[in-house]
This record gives sequence, C-alpha cells and structure tokens, in this order.
Amino acid sequence: MTIKKIIFVFGITLLPFLANAQKVEHVILVSIDGFRPDFYRESKWPTPNLKMLAENGVSADEVRTIFPSVTYPSHTTLTTGVLPEKHGIYYNTIIEDDGSPGGWVYDFKEIKARTLWEAAKDENLKTASVSWPITVENPFINYNIPEFWSFTDPMDRRGATSEHSNPKGLFEEVMENATGDLTKNQYNLTSLRMDQNLGRIATYILEEYQPNLLTLHLPNLDGAEHTYGREGVEVARAISGADQVVGQIFDAVKRMGMADNTVIIVTGDHGFVTTHTSIAPNIWLKEMGLEDKAYFFSVGGSAFLHVLAKNKDKVIAAVAEGLENLPLVQQEMFRIVKREEIENMQSDPRVKFAISAAPGFAFSNEKEGDLLQKKKGGKHGYFPDFYNIYTGFIAAGKNIDQNVKIQHMQLEDIAVIVAKLLNLSLPEATGVLYPGILVE
Repeated sequence: MTIKKIIFVFGITLLPFLANAQKVEHVILVSIDGFRPDFYRESKWPTPNLKMLAENGVSADEVRTIFPSVTYPSHTTLTTGVLPEKHGIYYNTIIEDDGSPGGWVYDFKEIKARTLWEAAKDENLKTASVSWPITVENPFINYNIPEFWSFTDPMDRRGATSEHSNPKGLFEEVMENATGDLTKNQYNLTSLRMDQNLGRIATYILEEYQPNLLTLHLPNLDGAEHTYGREGVEVARAISGADQVVGQIFDAVKRMGMADNTVIIVTGDHGFVTTHTSIAPNIWLKEMGLEDKAYFFSVGGSAFLHVLAKNKDKVIAAVAEGLENLPLVQQEMFRIVKREEIENMQSDPRVKFAISAAPGFAFSNEKEGDLLQKKKGGKHGYFPDFYNIYTGFIAAGKNIDQNVKIQHMQLEDIAVIVAKLLNLSLPEATGVLYPGILVE
C-alpha cells in the first residue's frame, strides 16, 4: 500500500472520531428582556461577562425584532424561527370584546409552529427551561420552571410555578438546592433578586441534569427600562445583575468540563425607547365618530386597528383620512404602518392598518379622558425599523469563531442558529446563518 493510500485510509477511519469531537452537545439560550447591543458595545455599561463572550465569540451590532416588538410574540419567534402570523402569538395578552387587554397568553398549546424543544425531543435530546414565556404545559421540556403567576395575586408566582413545573416537585427541588425558601417578593419583578434566583435555578438544573438545550428568560431589565427609560443607574443595576447570571452560567460550564462541547447564546426580545408622552388613539376614533366601528389595540409603541364593522376597507380608509387631517403637531407624534408593511412583517393577519409612535411617544388603550398624558419611562412595541428598538446577540463556545462582528441580524435567525448547532429540524424557520458560526 502506498503512503498516499495509507494516509487516505487513516483519514477515513478518523472521520467519525473527528465529527464526534466537533459536535456541539449543549446550547444555553439566555434571553435578557429588553436587551440592547449597546450593553456590550459601550464601555459605560457594567457588563464584563457579556463583553468577554462578545470578544471571544460572535456578536451583532443590531438584531431586528418583530412587529409588534413585545415580549411573548418575540420569545415565540426566538424558539420557532418564524414570525407571528406563522406561530400564532400576536400580542402578550388576549384582547377582550371591548378592545382592552385581557389575560396573558401562557399555555404552550397556543403556539402553532414547531419549537426548538419539540425538535430537540425528536432527536432524543434532553431539554430544560426556566421562566420562558408560554411554556406552561409544554410536553417537550424535561425540566421546566415556566413563567407563570397566581391569577388572584399576580405578585405571588410561587404556587402557580410549583403547580405547573415539570416534573412535579422540581420547583421545591430547586428551592432546596439552589435558592433557599423564596418569599413572594424574592420571586417577582419588584426586586432584582428575581434574575439572581432564576440564574441559580438555571445553573442548578444545568449542573444536575446537563440538558442539551437550556432556555432561560431574565425579566428584570425590562422592568427597569419601563420605569426609567434607556438610561440611568437602575438600568445599569439591572443589566449588571443579568450579566452576573451569564457569568454564573459560564463558570458552571467551565467547572463541569463542558466548555469543549457547549455554546452560550445571549439575546433578547426587543430594545427600548425613552418616552415622555402617552397618546390615546381611541380618542381620535371617538372624535371621528368611528368608536363603534373599530378600536385601536395598543401594545405600547404601536397600536393595531381592529375593525368591527363589516365593510373593513371603508372603515380603514375613513380612519386613515381622519389621521391625515389631524393638526400637524399631532401627525408628527406617529406614523402610519401600511398594510404592505404589516403583511411583510407577518404580524396579526386580522389587522391591515396600524400606527407606530414617534420617539418619545407611546400609546395607551384609554377611551375616555385626555388625548395626551405625561408618562415618563420607557416603552417597546414599535415598528422595528430603527436602532433603539433592536435587540442584541452574542454567541460563544464550541464551533463559534472569536471576535466576529455581524452588522445586522433578524430575530428569527436565532432559532435557526440553535437548530444548526444541535442538528435539529426546523423546516419552517426563515432565519439564516452568518459567517463565524459553525466554524469547523
């Protein structure tokens, strides 16, 4: 046998070993609610762990979110790779008959598209999730601490979380081994301890059960930005806490000897806009004499026109004309989102007309009172065509290149990346891969 043949045969016999050595076995997907790229791009933010992962991995200058840019539809896109029209989650809540927000969407059966957890289970992989939206009664998660709360006392999440955790007793197990007994205010959004406790829970599940796919949602930053806007010490404190959780997970991966086969992804659902004024667009409908024919459903930065009358196109035309005849000072507070834009973003298929607020403004669902109210803080929900509403992306670990920067991504790319890393099937996902990811 010639030297060339020996080398060829030797190479062939090594191929299965090399493929196995290069395989990604664990993906940890962390979503920081209200996450923005400036948190790891700008030196002023106290985020050493996020910046370390970005320098040692792939990161994006911006990630275009969905429309509307709100939490529950966005998180569903993160795990399906499709937009709201396909996955069926259009808003955070249901809409009551009078057009007001109803209960939050929480039951997994409401999701109409294939998810990463289902795809992972089809490959006999182990899955886990902590505080991820719309995971109640998700049959594809082996170890599940869902985001849920009491309907009678929404500030108390403990009983509802315990009841719907899987397997039964998991919530008590993580309290015993990771967090200690939790008081009501240690496990809700009133305290930064929420993120810390969720991080302890996720780290415990990671160490104890070593899932192939772990999804974790950290909500505290969103609350800080809603209250204070994009800037300020409370926003810095909240992102610092989330950064500590990411560092805690990173340390656990190293401690367990999983660094050679694990990828950590940190992303979010939307950015934030600092606001000063709230607009009640249903007051405009009332002034137009159309309040019995349609209503605007506000999601903060935008409002969707739901038409009650049979002649929908006629009502939409009347609303558009009425808005175009508003005083110029009011017209400058928003822009019209046309039917083509809504359809292109695959938003709520029932809606053909929407409005998105200008920077500094947001919408309410009020139908009585003043058109404008002073409301300082922060909002999201806007049409995703400007930087402040974009979220971020960092990936580091096995088969991820180092210090690679991607200029622009889409939220639906994330599920495709996770699926590719774990060799999962998500045939309907519409995202794409980027250079620097899956480096062999």
